[in-house]
Amino acid sequence: MGGFDPGTLLAMIAVLAAAGALTGFLAGLFGIGGGAISVPVFYEMFHALGHAPDLAMPMAVGTSLAVIIPTSFLSSRGHLRRGTVDTGLLRLWALPVLAGVALGAVIARFAEPQVFQGVFAAVAAINAAKLLMGGAGWRLRDSLPAAGVLRLYGGAVGLVSALMGIGGGAVSTLLLTLHNVPIHRAVSTSAGVGVLIALPGTLGYMAAGWGRPDLPPDAIGFVSLATFALTFPTSLLTTRFGVALAHRLSRRRLETAFGLFLTAVCLRFLWAIATG
Repeated sequence: MGGFDPGTLLAMIAVLAAAGALTGFLAGLFGIGGGAISVPVFYEMFHALGHAPDLAMPMAVGTSLAVIIPTSFLSSRGHLRRGTVDTGLLRLWALPVLAGVALGAVIARFAEPQVFQGVFAAVAAINAAKLLMGGAGWRLRDSLPAAGVLRLYGGAVGLVSALMGIGGGAVSTLLLTLHNVPIHRAVSTSAGVGVLIALPGTLGYMAAGWGRPDLPPDAIGFVSLATFALTFPTSLLTTRFGVALAHRLSRRRLETAFGLFLTAVCLRFLWAIATG
């Protein structure tokens, strides 16, 4: 960061603090890790610092997973206290999710940045469409499938989440609501999924980037410690407000706003793929 004047550095710090606050709030409100906010913010910051896309993107993903560790823990604890977490499903998903995360970390070592951007854009587009449409007509069946299919779902959630740098909530909430799980129960259970994904995902990205000569001095593998330190304090402050709002207010306007944000993120990464 030595090439930036103090004003620019202060602006970056302010952006990271704001991203952390929004990440924590969304973690509580939607049961997501907040990676939909932090990954694009981190990517743009690392790109502005002069890092090439093949480093900026996995670092954005890995650092996002690190930030999700505390926010997902606080979010899941808040929802658990309200009795809306499906702990049985979380136990069933534990090993498949870990396997998916491990595979995602291996892919991260060798994949081109377009892989991360493409996965992020695709999942963001699907979720944006569902949020903006209010979920009308979005149903695969009226109940959850058998345990074998659910385990496959868990593996897919872990893999996609590791490639996107999210806590899995955006993917698992989509899957659960497609199977007629009530939205508050889906959101609450998805917060628990973040706990299963964030820590092993972070360790995997640290290992995947270990030894790269182009890493910044504060990084351990694909995780930027400075970025993490500037982001997670504000995320911890706002998580509980998101949890409280999720259980008290109508979420339609917030779903619409989040859907519009995901649409913008999708278009941003599609542009990066087309021009990169």
